[in-house]
Amino acid sequence: MNLIYEPWPWYVAGPLIALIMFLLLFAGKQFGMSSNLRTMCAVGGAGKAADFFKFDWKKERWNLLVVLGAVIGGFIASQFMSNNTVEINPNVAEQLSIDYGITSANEAYMPPELFATDQLSNPFVLLVLLVGGLLVGFGARYAGGCTSGHAISGLSNLQLPSLIAVIGFFIGGLVMIHALFPLIF
Repeated sequence: MNLIYEPWPWYVAGPLIALIMFLLLFAGKQFGMSSNLRTMCAVGGAGKAADFFKFDWKKERWNLLVVLGAVIGGFIASQFMSNNTVEINPNVAEQLSIDYGITSANEAYMPPELFATDQLSNPFVLLVLLVGGLLVGFGARYAGGCTSGHAISGLSNLQLPSLIAVIGFFIGGLVMIHALFPLIF
């Protein structure tokens, strides 16, 4: 029963991801989440306003089911199959508490100090969310895909642009957490 309630080790999850990628490659499909935004816009008729959305979106219906499955699966897992806690290194938890006032780092995946709904009444938090969302959307569009698309699908297809994008994602993440996050918060 722990197979369902505990995270799977890399040597189980990794080969399963590789199997899924092989099946998608065999079927001529590419995995990615941000491409679904384009598909949803095309379904909604955005092709009338911009040529970028003029394509046969019906060929991408399968990927919309992937998004739906991710949302439903995430909800089921968080509500019924997990206690929603994460164990992090005690030194990291102490540093988060001292430097940023995040005292519940070991108590929840999303610490309430950052993600509670009452934080939305803070104009600064709303501005950070808005600017962050715009930057993520711009970055995904500019890079030609999101982290999951490039890191899983693109790298498994040996695409050089995906390798460059993934290196950029890692560099951007390091700059954000070590330079920008302390300045913003």
